[in-house]
Amino acid sequence: MPPLITVDLLVFGPHPDDIEIGFGGTVALHTARGFRVGLCDLTRGELGSNGTPEEREREAEAAREVLNASWRVNLQWPDGGIDGGQGQINDVVRLVRQSRPATVAIPYWKDRHPDHRAASDVLARAVFKSGLRRFGPELGDAWRPDWVCYYFINDSAPESFATDISDLYDVKRKALACHRSQFTLVDTGSVATRLTTPQFQQLIESRDALLGARTGVAYAEAVLVREPLLRPHVMKEWTRTPAPR
Repeated sequence: MPPLITVDLLVFGPHPDDIEIGFGGTVALHTARGFRVGLCDLTRGELGSNGTPEEREREAEAAREVLNASWRVNLQWPDGGIDGGQGQINDVVRLVRQSRPATVAIPYWKDRHPDHRAASDVLARAVFKSGLRRFGPELGDAWRPDWVCYYFINDSAPESFATDISDLYDVKRKALACHRSQFTLVDTGSVATRLTTPQFQQLIESRDALLGARTGVAYAEAVLVREPLLRPHVMKEWTRTPAPR
């Protein structure tokens, strides 16, 4: 893996289109605000019904450009073979220690897809080990992100908070459209799947619109954290002038 610049946010996805499905708007939101974001796909998606691994990597890179992320790497783990072996743990530890993110985003631990569930578990363990100075010193200096956030690809749960991606929603749409081999029937060799139906795009947008409506904006993406959130007060916005005593 070539040297990579450090980033503020590091986002992992099991397959080359998962980040865009669940977290594309949030990536675009942070890059638009000047944060450096790195993206990492664990597999090349070679078990997918459509698209070759080479096509999918090209599509992922095109989506990275749309999202304005600093870099995107693929660890080339076997699709369907995310097992948390020592080599996979080391790959993630090395990447986290090299890129030194303040926040790491990984898939939610419950999902209909076995790879998504497995990825969540392996990534959580590897990010924890990245902060242990006596684990793999040859992999770089220990680095523990400030926190690990989870995002939803398929299944969902009560979120900890939501990000307002309304102004960046067209960017998310364009990033998703880069994955033509997955979301459209591009040639006669393509086969119809759940992803190629118009309803799948509708599913993504309706989920983001529903969370947006619940939080008072047009579109939002869900974020879940395991630890309690500390706030300085119970006021929703710190704009109200306290009443005289």
